[in-house]
Amino acid sequence: MKSLAGRIRVAASLALAVAAPVCLGFVTPPSAASSATYNYAGSPLSMQDMEVIECDVAIVGGGPAGCTCALYTSRANLRTVVLDKNPATGALAITSHIANYPGVDRTMSGAELLEQMKNQAVEYGTRYERAQVFMVDVSGDETGDDVYTKCVYTPDYTVKARSLVLATGAMGRSGKPFHGEKEFLGQGVSYCATCDGAFYVDSEVAVYGATTEAIEEALYLTKFAKRVYWITNVDVGRSSGDGVLGIERNKVLDEDLMDTLLDCPNVEHVERTRLVEIVGDMSGVNGVKVRALGSDEDTVLPVEGAFIYLAGGGTKPITDFCRTKVDLDENGGVVVDEDMQTSMPGVYAIGDIRNTDYKQVVVAASDGCIAAMSIEKFLNNRKTVKVDWIHR
Repeated sequence: MKSLAGRIRVAASLALAVAAPVCLGFVTPPSAASSATYNYAGSPLSMQDMEVIECDVAIVGGGPAGCTCALYTSRANLRTVVLDKNPATGALAITSHIANYPGVDRTMSGAELLEQMKNQAVEYGTRYERAQVFMVDVSGDETGDDVYTKCVYTPDYTVKARSLVLATGAMGRSGKPFHGEKEFLGQGVSYCATCDGAFYVDSEVAVYGATTEAIEEALYLTKFAKRVYWITNVDVGRSSGDGVLGIERNKVLDEDLMDTLLDCPNVEHVERTRLVEIVGDMSGVNGVKVRALGSDEDTVLPVEGAFIYLAGGGTKPITDFCRTKVDLDENGGVVVDEDMQTSMPGVYAIGDIRNTDYKQVVVAASDGCIAAMSIEKFLNNRKTVKVDWIHR
């Protein structure tokens, strides 16, 4: 797989995190228009110049969950604003082809599908903005406003809303990236075997990580890849004949699952070895450079895909801006009820930020639909959802 070759650069999102965003002419519906002016030069604005946007629904995140939610709330005539850090670096955006989304041609890329989702929401009145959100307020006590009880803060403007949707996904990975990881993200580097495994039929791939997640993902890849290198930097050896485990055995690993993986004829376990670098060229990844513990020499394994599953390895929910505002589960996912509402009334969480096992585009879109219907019910003080809305 060469996903969106030459198009995805994670460095762009890192730059947005430290620089004031530039307004690049995103569509603003008349209903959400403001008399304030934008800072086209991209320099920081003073508090006096900062625009204040008032809306019914503020959505942080412009992936499939956020865009679907925006489509439904806009069709319900709710003023909706989507704040998207970078549309080019989400889980869907870096997927080369979408083969399992109903009704979509299998040659369509994730970026193309996401662009269609965004445009459809905008056509129905959604205001879409590129923005880095650094903080949110989630109650009237915090905002000091009985109407706009939610507030979203960005470097250039503040969004005041009656409801808030968290849809930032789970692409975060803790720790320093490996050499080549950022450069080849979407061009052979992946954090989701379920998403990308089918692109590696009869290819060789590497899975790095001594975690149960790594084992599960490696097992999935065995259905497609000619060879799967499972690389671990510790000894996770099986039980010996006397039942003694490797002395560095990670006790949280699923032993039965690991034995199943190691019994696969197309799996090669490279243990006590650390990943040094992901190497490649203009066409994408063509190898991983590894070094055995205690050795001074590097070895290059010829692979077309590198799947990384360390702590938070690409599946860490992105909650830095809101983690103290809503309840999280033990794995960092935002806890919601059947309406997608969090522990704070009027605040919803959808998509991969919930950290469910079902990280698929169709599931994220479903979350967005459920949240939108719940928001419409919440804002209009109804006891039941309104199944469909006719937009005129």
